[in-house]
Amino acid sequence: MEINGSRGPPLSQLSSLQLQGWVFLLSMLGIIPLAERLGFATEQLVFFTGPTVGGLLNATFGNATELIISIFALENGMIRIVQQSLLGSILSNMLLVLGCAFFSGGLVFYNKEQVFDKSAAVMNSGLLLMAVMGLLSPAVLYYTHTELHFGKSELALSRFTSCIMLVVYASYIFYQLKIQKGNHDHQNEAVGQNVESEDDEAPEISKMEAIIWLAFFTGWIAVLSEYLVQAIEGASIALKIPLAFISVILLPIVGNAAEHASAIMFAMKDKLDISLGVAIGSSTQIAMFGIPFCVIIGWIMGIPMDLNFQLFETATLFITVIVVAFMLQDGTSNYFKGLMLILCYLIVAASFYVHVDPQSIGEPPGV
Repeated sequence: MEINGSRGPPLSQLSSLQLQGWVFLLSMLGIIPLAERLGFATEQLVFFTGPTVGGLLNATFGNATELIISIFALENGMIRIVQQSLLGSILSNMLLVLGCAFFSGGLVFYNKEQVFDKSAAVMNSGLLLMAVMGLLSPAVLYYTHTELHFGKSELALSRFTSCIMLVVYASYIFYQLKIQKGNHDHQNEAVGQNVESEDDEAPEISKMEAIIWLAFFTGWIAVLSEYLVQAIEGASIALKIPLAFISVILLPIVGNAAEHASAIMFAMKDKLDISLGVAIGSSTQIAMFGIPFCVIIGWIMGIPMDLNFQLFETATLFITVIVVAFMLQDGTSNYFKGLMLILCYLIVAASFYVHVDPQSIGEPPGV
């Protein structure tokens, strides 16, 4: 017998969905402080590795949360959640994190324009545009129905492109470690007195303690990420929030907690090059390493993870990269640029709240 003609789920299913909603919320809230502490442990390790290796470590462990969530989602066959969460991480870093850093630094130093290394920003913008090209080709191939073998050519192209992107990223790391090291040493000699006066900080924990804490926090994030992924579809229905919005907006904000705090802190100390390295460097690493890495892992696991992120998502990323590239081209920042980036992110968030992904499972009805 139906109660009041209800067409909704049974009470037992409803309580299960509510439980999943609470599991999702609590797991998400639990990951935030762990991500922040992971960032702290990484920063402590940087004292013992040097700035070049430290920058790569900061970006790698800063993106550890997103990669762990993606691997668990991939293991459960949630390909679209993997794609959208990685896409959201890039958008969050480029618009929200960088925007807040520019805005905060601009308010502290409102009487001048802050400056940063324009050449590094241009190189990262180029890598991000290459990543857009890699994502755009399979999507256009799919939607124009010009594949040699429908459904197979798209996947084969994605795997080939992913291997190319990983080679490019490995070359980029080699360039940073070998070529730019000499340039940075030369620059440090020129401004050595300023560096000595500003960088009097000392590590708060030892190298071994930093490594132990990194392993500990990474393990806890992995545990909570598994609960998070398993509850995400039920939470989408229980909370009446589109799955695309959760994947693109909420999950990356949780994963980028450490980057967000670090970028703002360094911008307020007028160390904008570090803020830019945290925000844009993390975006570049996700685009050129995280996404193709998940494609290769899916290939190994027999899961057809590809680079077809759908036209809506790919177009959003392309426009974002263009907007940020224009913001960075003159090598200066102020609070108004930061405000524009933050408002752009609000437009993106609103777009994904009203966007219904036809390939997602578990979209709440009527959203």
